[in-house]
Amino acid sequence: MQYDGGCHCGALGVSYRTETTPEQSSVRECQCTFCRAHASRNVSDPSGSLLIDIRDPSLCRRYQFAAKTCDFLVCGRCGVYVAAVIHRLGKSWGTVNINALDARGRFPAAQPVDYDRETADDKIARRVERWTPTVITERHGAG
Repeated sequence: MQYDGGCHCGALGVSYRTETTPEQSSVRECQCTFCRAHASRNVSDPSGSLLIDIRDPSLCRRYQFAAKTCDFLVCGRCGVYVAAVIHRLGKSWGTVNINALDARGRFPAAQPVDYDRETADDKIARRVERWTPTVITERHGAG
């Protein structure tokens, strides 16, 4: 099953593929200040795939904070946070903000999670294990 979406203005697109139905998905509501400010609800599937299509690279903002272990992808035009990605050893993994998916209403209520006690190494290990294998494409010359 494929679930598409992106930011409000269309500069950043996402395609999340998983065998898990939205209704059976484990949706997380991170309690960090960034995620709370964006009211994000995230999902990932280590057996699935995530394509992030940066349709206008000039508008993609990669934000890091605290441990600086991943990039939060936010549209510089409309302000929507679409996904977070981590890059290690030539591979990428991501978690998608279901609020940026067209099928957002099909997903269950999110469960609050708090990762504040994790070390940077713990965060990296958890993300590599639990996040979705991710490919990022950029359309140079788009705009």
